Amino acid sequence: MMNQTEIGKFIAKCRKEKKLTQAQLAEKLNITDRVVSKWETGKSMPDSSIMLELCEILGITVNELLSGEEIDMESYEKKADENLISLKRKDENNMTRNVIISMLFSATLLIGIMVCLICNIAISGNLTWSLIPVSSIVFAWIISFPSIILGKRGIIVSLISLSVFIVPYLFLLGSLLKAKEVFLVGAVMAVASIAFLWIIVAVFKRIERKLAALGTTFLSAIPFMIIVNVILSKMIEEPVLDVWDMLSVFMLLILAFVSFLCDYAKKKGLMK
Repeated sequence: MMNQTEIGKFIAKCRKEKKLTQAQLAEKLNITDRVVSKWETGKSMPDSSIMLELCEILGITVNELLSGEEIDMESYEKKADENLISLKRKDENNMTRNVIISMLFSATLLIGIMVCLICNIAISGNLTWSLIPVSSIVFAWIISFPSIILGKRGIIVSLISLSVFIVPYLFLLGSLLKAKEVFLVGAVMAVASIAFLWIIVAVFKRIERKLAALGTTFLSAIPFMIIVNVILSKMIEEPVLDVWDMLSVFMLLILAFVSFLCDYAKKKGLMK
């Protein structure tokens, strides 16, 4: 049976033997040093997606990592079987938990839909205003469900769902509200926002250091905001930049500067 506390102590021991700080190990794994700290204090376990890379850096095997100790050849196979069984049970428990949460989430939204429909029929005698919240609830379920049941692996699936269904949803919403502006303005904003979200995903995939990726994201948000403002100014005759926009640009520049500064400090080993 895996002992997270012992595994954490073993990770800390191996890291120190390699003369690595938590920040240096985190940078090599493209994660935060807070995550490494949680491993070493036994609060969490390394994700299976980075276990091999972690073991390679620390110069240990996956079996030794999961056992929380160095293993001699005589007990290697026994420990391997025990660790595989423990990992399988952990994955099954996580999946069971996600399924239960997703079922509760779906049931809650379904109750919300039923309440809207029943109230609408009771008050108006037919379906009128209830179609607006019902369509919004269904849209929220489509976007959220993959992330809830699949965890981190479902984030990209949720983003794909958002990209596919946002424009049809806005068209339906505009039709129900009988306001073309909702669809026209909303669709432009939605397409631009989704494009920016995919840019963020690409930035974090491309740039290994999270703080540098975060700083790049803050900087890229500035031209994105200006482009959106230019489009909106042509559609609804708003000024391209006002005082609040200038303040937003200033704040984004500060956040980008702080992110790059922290990244530099971590790279030079000035931060833990």
